[in-house]
Amino acid sequence: MEWVVQPIRRLADRTLDTGSILGGLALPGTVGDRLEAAYAKHLYGAATLQDFPDHPRFVINATNVQSMALWRFSKPYMADYRVGMIKNPRVALAKAVAASSAFPPVLSPVELDVDPNDFEPMSGTDLQREPFTSQVVLTDGGVYDNLGVETVWKRCRTVYVSDGGGKSPEEPEPKRDWIRHAARILFIIDNQVRSMRLRQIIAAFIDKQDEHDGAYWGIRTPIADYELSDALSCPLERTEELAQVPTRLRRIEATLQERLINWGYAVCDAALRRHDPTLAPPKGFPYPAARV
Repeated sequence: MEWVVQPIRRLADRTLDTGSILGGLALPGTVGDRLEAAYAKHLYGAATLQDFPDHPRFVINATNVQSMALWRFSKPYMADYRVGMIKNPRVALAKAVAASSAFPPVLSPVELDVDPNDFEPMSGTDLQREPFTSQVVLTDGGVYDNLGVETVWKRCRTVYVSDGGGKSPEEPEPKRDWIRHAARILFIIDNQVRSMRLRQIIAAFIDKQDEHDGAYWGIRTPIADYELSDALSCPLERTEELAQVPTRLRRIEATLQERLINWGYAVCDAALRRHDPTLAPPKGFPYPAARV
């Protein structure tokens, strides 16, 4: 609680995106620089990737705008399969998280300056050369892989997928001007890529010939879908309301934070116990007074 929940809830008490955007527009530096500074000030301090424990392995994903591939931050290495690998990187944790959450276009990109000599020789397939190896331009990891499964899919047999991603609403009267119409088309493409990835994951879990098993839960999943008689009480109209909370770095009032935590706890519990019936049911919500 003291090490994880309280610091994250203190961060959720603050609005980070507006100040980062305005600071990036009005002051020296970029929006990405401001976002990194906000993360460092309010949560991560001077921690680097080397402050992660050896186990479990933490991996933070971003999307390399230059190579159109996944850029992975971790303690043992950071890498893009096309550009190459740097072992034992001392990148600030705030920088890695800023890159991972650099939602385009307003919080993107985050630039990562690196020394070309730090790359392991021959570790990239075709782009291990400058400027790819000197200044890496990164955006939100969800641009490449919204569910974050590629990092583990080839290495792990059991995969648990937690999906808190937002969804573009229906638009009965789409805008016709070029800018807003183009934005709408990009949202549609993103939605379809997400849906396809999710269908592939669920199909793999069901397919007896596939070696993978696991569980999926999302912020929009009706808890009744897991068919557990002792699941925590989560009325659909209440969870659908929570699913509409915008995905942004804006202050969330305390009761809404607790409802979101309760809902994530409940749907995760239901998914895991449906996958593994030997798990014990929970005694209640983390914040019983708030419920969902």
